[in-house]
Amino acid sequence: MILKLAALGALGYLGYRTYEKNRVDQNGVAFAGGEPEGNFRNAGSESTASHDAMSSTDEALDETYPASDATAKY
Repeated sequence: MILKLAALGALGYLGYRTYEKNRVDQNGVAFAGGEPEGNFRNAGSESTASHDAMSSTDEALDETYPASDATAKY
């Protein structure tokens, strides 16, 4: 009985480790390594996972988010 529980616990642990290793970011934000946890990342192409160059327009738009989407507090 104890061996079955130990085997089940080991299997669960391995499954959890595999899940965490292969987990995909659910909010769709492409974070570079070393970025802080959360829903937002630093602005600029160096903060994205792909590090693709951005046009000046894309860079400006990336820098204004989330300030341009402030909540209404009237």
